[in-house]
Amino acid sequence: MPIPDQLPLSASPDRQVALDPMEEARRRLIVALDVPSAKAATELVGRLENSCRWFKVGLELFVAAGPRLLEPLLARGHSIFLDLKFHDIPNTVAGAVRSAAGLGVRMMTVHASGGPEMLKAARATLDGVTDPPELLAVTVLTSMNAAELKSTGVLESPAEQAARLARVGMEAGFRGFVCSPQEVASLRTLTGREGVLVIPGIRPAGAEIGDQKRIATPAEALRLGASFLVVGRPITQASNPAEAADAILRQMADALAH
Repeated sequence: MPIPDQLPLSASPDRQVALDPMEEARRRLIVALDVPSAKAATELVGRLENSCRWFKVGLELFVAAGPRLLEPLLARGHSIFLDLKFHDIPNTVAGAVRSAAGLGVRMMTVHASGGPEMLKAARATLDGVTDPPELLAVTVLTSMNAAELKSTGVLESPAEQAARLARVGMEAGFRGFVCSPQEVASLRTLTGREGVLVIPGIRPAGAEIGDQKRIATPAEALRLGASFLVVGRPITQASNPAEAADAILRQMADALAH
């Protein structure tokens, strides 16, 4: 399924860059609109739209503003990553994916930990849909470390669990995954060049870590094989979000050019 602007989705570190590095960086950066209202989101997009093409709408904003929020963003030509991480019984998730696919978004998420049957039902829902969104399976949240996983009964390391869930997703027909920067290289090996790896937990050097535990800089994540980078607070909470986004784009462009 082609992503807008014919973005080359494979992103292995040795891939020949076909586009101007800054242009390609703009096609790979996703800004997380983790704000509490449609007004705040609209203002933020207005400050960033000359730099950024992709915006992520997650639970906080979607619950506050609902699907109607997406219409003006799409009308202005932006690509939307709907990150609601569906996780329920197979029939319920299939219905949610079906509804979300009709909103015009270009990517969306389900939790890989929902299991094989849930993943198969979600994937099958998009069969026959014209120009469907890319369906991504979330592996292990970037806020979780080994101790957090152990508290939920998972004794494997985050890297081992992410690889396990990616294999389950691939068997269910997925080619796109969300993982932390620390698992990019291993999942790129599993998915090959055609896999779509969307990576949160991106922090420029010197930025506040916040509640993230498994992080990397923009350049590090791209060199490891990331397809897209999701950046939130380092941009959205900056005194000048556009300047912060441009600084990250320059770091990305430099990595893509070498």
